Amino acid sequence: MHNTASATDPVSGVGTLRLAFFSAVISLVAVFAAVGSTIPLFNVYREEDGFTNADISITVVAYSVATLATLLFLGRLSGHLGRRPVSIASLSSLLLGCLLLLDVHDIGTLIAGRFMMGLGAGLASSGLTSYIVDAAPSRPAWLTSVASSQTVMLGLAVGAVTSGALVQYGPWPRELIYLAVSALLLLSAALVAVSPETATPSPGAWRSLRPRVGVPARVRRLVPVAAAVFLATWAAGAFYQAFVPALVEDRLHTRSPLVIGVVFAAYMGPSVLGAPVGGRFTPARAQRLGMIGFLAGMIGVITAIATGTLVLFIVATVLAGAGQGIAISAAIRGLLYGSTLADRAPTFSVIYLLSYSGATIPALIAGRLTSTLSLPQISLGYGALALASTVFTVLGARDPHATALANGKTSGSRPIGQRGADRS
Repeated sequence: MHNTASATDPVSGVGTLRLAFFSAVISLVAVFAAVGSTIPLFNVYREEDGFTNADISITVVAYSVATLATLLFLGRLSGHLGRRPVSIASLSSLLLGCLLLLDVHDIGTLIAGRFMMGLGAGLASSGLTSYIVDAAPSRPAWLTSVASSQTVMLGLAVGAVTSGALVQYGPWPRELIYLAVSALLLLSAALVAVSPETATPSPGAWRSLRPRVGVPARVRRLVPVAAAVFLATWAAGAFYQAFVPALVEDRLHTRSPLVIGVVFAAYMGPSVLGAPVGGRFTPARAQRLGMIGFLAGMIGVITAIATGTLVLFIVATVLAGAGQGIAISAAIRGLLYGSTLADRAPTFSVIYLLSYSGATIPALIAGRLTSTLSLPQISLGYGALALASTVFTVLGARDPHATALANGKTSGSRPIGQRGADRS
């Protein structure tokens, strides 16, 4: 899995792979810290610029649509041009988005900035995650799926909390976070630039722009349950971006940007801690366990919204976040079973196409319903989605090795997450 080389910058040993892994992880954190940095400012824009809940939901949709389009058309590009140039392009797009958001006073500017962030996040979701998988050490066995999936959640949490603190206590509350994130993006680009390439550039870059998605046949039967996991958990993430800032102010009675950042981080942050827990189980068991925890957390969130209880809201959010971490990392571990270098970018494109579809479609529907339904009523719809996805996962989850044997498929690559699969 790790003995890959570049025609222009060959990987020469463990030390260079460690540098690539470190650079890719830091860069993915930076990308999604930039994405998360906007969330505590949504209430500022609502109050000072007159943006509505529907306006904010449209910015979430714009971000997700840009990400989906990038994954659809550019998701395989890093396999042809190399991981490094695609990663640097991703960081550059995020940097441009941050620069646009330095001067937000109309909804068009906010949408444009979030759209550029979506383009960068789409490139990162295929290119940087594949870079992480290429360079990840073989032990511990769960590290690959955790680093490639939960680094996203860590970045969102770091961005939201840092933004909330700077908006509430720092100077230039509408600008400072974007300046700080821009510096982190520049540092990340420098790290990637001095790191080794892990994918050999190959012809066919133009042909790769034609939309084509798919996963290897050996794991194709795992996709429906993985889709249920991604759709429900990422829909909840979009709910926290688009509607929780308003809910925290209107129903939980606080206007603190830091509290909004902490609440969002309470959903994203525990995902990182939940993922290693899932590594102790087979992928199927971990998905069931994670989705049951996620559903319990969502029920607690809805109850807290109805009763106006901030403490319950945060505790339930932590539970939902830990549950999604277990479920998402297990789903990715299953889909990466036996993967080769050529498989990874297309597989991650499928993973994030499903994920961002889950974020986009419910947010678009909910945004259009804000004129007729209250936010607590909208939260019930997200709860129903969590319930349906959990039932489907509990009934349908399968382990990847069993699927591979059933298909008569084998792979010479080291199966990612082999330790967990061997226990079943």
